[in-house]
Amino acid sequence: MKKIVIALVGQPNVGKSHLANAISGSNLKIGNFAGVTVEKATARLSTEDFSIEFIDLPGLYSLEDFSADEKVTKDFLLKGEYDLILNVIDSTNLERNLMLTTELMELQKKMVIALNMDDEAIKEGINIDSDAMSKILSLPCIRVSSKLKTNIELLVEKILDVTKNPLVEPKLIYSDEVEEQLQTIVRFLDDKHFRAPNGLTNRHIAVGLLWQKKDVYALMHEQPLYVELHPILNNALGHVYMYSQCDDIEEVINRQHTAFSAGLSAEVVSVSKSKNRNLTQKIDTILIHKLFGLPIFIFLMWGLFQLTFTLGEIPMGWIEDSFGWLGETIGMSITNEALKSLIVDGIIAGVGSVIMFLPNIMILFLGIALLETTGYMSRAAFLLDGFFHKFGLHGKSFVPLVTGFGCSVPAYMAARTLKNKKDRLLTMFIIGFMSCGARLPVYVLFAGAFFEESMAGNVLFGIYIVGALLGLIAAKILRVTAFKGEDEPFVMEMPKYRLPSLRLLWFVVYSKSIMYIKKAGTFILLASMLIWFISAYPKNSVIEAEYTTKIETLQAQLEEASSTQKDEAADEEKAIDEAKPTEEVAANSDVKEPASIENAITALENEKREKLVENTYLGIMGKAIEPAFAPLGFDWKMGVATLSGLAAKEVIVSTLGVLYSLGDKVSEDDNSLREIIASNMSIASAMAFIVFVMVYLPCLAATAVFAKEAESARYTVYLVIFTFATAWILAFITYNVILLFS
Repeated sequence: MKKIVIALVGQPNVGKSHLANAISGSNLKIGNFAGVTVEKATARLSTEDFSIEFIDLPGLYSLEDFSADEKVTKDFLLKGEYDLILNVIDSTNLERNLMLTTELMELQKKMVIALNMDDEAIKEGINIDSDAMSKILSLPCIRVSSKLKTNIELLVEKILDVTKNPLVEPKLIYSDEVEEQLQTIVRFLDDKHFRAPNGLTNRHIAVGLLWQKKDVYALMHEQPLYVELHPILNNALGHVYMYSQCDDIEEVINRQHTAFSAGLSAEVVSVSKSKNRNLTQKIDTILIHKLFGLPIFIFLMWGLFQLTFTLGEIPMGWIEDSFGWLGETIGMSITNEALKSLIVDGIIAGVGSVIMFLPNIMILFLGIALLETTGYMSRAAFLLDGFFHKFGLHGKSFVPLVTGFGCSVPAYMAARTLKNKKDRLLTMFIIGFMSCGARLPVYVLFAGAFFEESMAGNVLFGIYIVGALLGLIAAKILRVTAFKGEDEPFVMEMPKYRLPSLRLLWFVVYSKSIMYIKKAGTFILLASMLIWFISAYPKNSVIEAEYTTKIETLQAQLEEASSTQKDEAADEEKAIDEAKPTEEVAANSDVKEPASIENAITALENEKREKLVENTYLGIMGKAIEPAFAPLGFDWKMGVATLSGLAAKEVIVSTLGVLYSLGDKVSEDDNSLREIIASNMSIASAMAFIVFVMVYLPCLAATAVFAKEAESARYTVYLVIFTFATAWILAFITYNVILLFS
């Protein structure tokens, strides 16, 4: 079975990923805004004789590699190994899309054009004569709809047919003056019987020379005929510049491509009815209205976080109860205390405290996926562009910043869509202020602990908004200090609104949830076990014996008091039978309340656990760093939790779960981690803790991606220092302000 590699190339929002999904049945990351595909994705299709691999390249408008993701595509097209280019075009915007097509045709590669979104073009009264277009270009042009899966089999058939046969040079016609100069160069090469060593035609060599392509110049410069060719080429360039009234070759090329695209579009496109405002334009009159647009956006985000907390609360309780039952059930069957503590307090308590927030994570990712797939994401970027510029950010920064609410790793990669390096670095420095999904469990935990359920959703929304506002303030400071430079104008495509694919939404939520569960079952599991070990060892027999003696003494008093209480109850019944006044019986008895002794035992048990943990490796480490966190109102446990969060923010919850399950339980009935935290932290300390978690360094994985995208270890060091210093200062201010007004 022969393998065929297909490069999917097209401008953003033309449905490349959706088309690959329709052809192969695979699931790819699909988004309805520019820059969602920042890495190559693959899909596969097998036929009787061929194994076809589709490589979904990042969307781009030009091969001039203005941004990092466009450079990925250009590098692959020029240096990668593939058999054919599948150029995907939006049929409703043919002329604009053909600008890229003209550049691809100049690569002299086998190529098929897929005129996608044909169903939408028909609705708008747009008809493309694909047969005429195929003849004009000498390339197969197929009208398809990835949504309705029309002509998909025909497209695959054409792909296989083109692959099997020799390359047919596409017909890309330039202006008469340019064509005349190209013919002059081609005739010279033909007269010299020149044949390019890499199999390119002489016309392709002529185009490359006239357009001053470095690779073609390097090839021809080594040829003996270059001495004779050089004056001919200079003369041709002089004529082209004179005709174009322009001495910039890039501008000349752009004008030629624009003219060809406009001419071809006029030749093959017909509009059967007058184009009134379509549905997208009607919706945009409301959603991007200069007065109503921003309030609508804020309301939608508020609704998302309300749903995240309120809908997630119900299954979260089920999961919490299930893990509690699991711990009790398994614990009863284990006799070895050390093994029991490892499994119940370490593994089940640690992992369970993270898994219980899975419903909240799923709702948040669903909301972000809806923003992407419906086309609203670009509108939000447009709405916020003017606002962002006041803080030194670019409108396109919105895409990576919103992606940061899901995960910082793809957010850093999405920053590639920003062409200016300073804009890109500034955006990457601010992404950490956009609370990722991994921080959500921490926020839900503390919001539920310190606020009523009816208020918790608003608190959650407020945390995200405050984080975003702090990020904007930090962006302004960084713009006027570290990243000075002129603002770049905002240019971003507004894709049509589309109903989200249920299959796509399910795939996004499912894949993100599986990643979260895998992290909980592997990385967080190991972290929980490590935290359990260093919080359980070394054992301190002296403290154990001291508190055991005290507790046994109180238990003996409890038994005596319980016995006395029973005797007094019997005496009281006897007094009633003998008609004696109960006041007289009570006056003659010395009653000891068992409840007060039980409270004393509970307090001693909690104090015992506290002392034991303080003398473990974790306690020693926590005590060592406690002075650094003390001004923020953090105890040593909170300090340790923040350090564990460097591995992954979810580990903060599992760390608190492990630590507080080993001690500080208020009573047998009051065993919820929220209730324990609420009883052991002040509101000032808790809010300072949330602010610190909100701002300081994302996880190590995200930091590694930042280093790769920033292409500088220096900026990574700056990020670490900047986030920790900012987090400490803001947490300090929060703690003292709340103390002042409480």
